[in-house]
Amino acid sequence: QVQLVESGGGLVQTGGSLSLSCAASTRISRFNAMGWYRQVPGKLRELIATIFSGGVANYADSVKGRFTISRDDAKNTLYLQMNNLKPEDTAVYYCSADLRFVRNAYWGQGTQVTVSS
Repeated sequence: QVQLVESGGGLVQTGGSLSLSCAASTRISRFNAMGWYRQVPGKLRELIATIFSGGVANYADSVKGRFTISRDDAKNTLYLQMNNLKPEDTAVYYCSADLRFVRNAYWGQGTQVTVSS
């Protein structure tokens, strides 16, 4: 059973930074892609950043230029560096992993990020 465990969430003031980690219980090199999502109550889960096995990264417009997704295959860990945080970034953040033919095959349990104004 593959497990993804997020960490690094917390409370930060507007303009601050946080770094999230997602540790996998298996080699992340087996995943076609990994991504970070976020969700606020009453809204759909939103894809904010994706990184493919070759290292190419994509970002949602809402976080482009502020967030950076990266991966360390040796540590089997996915990261999300979040800078210049805004109150609208407040959400539960989830990591996910795609297999070649299965989108979002695995999910983490989520970590809360709260940005105070």
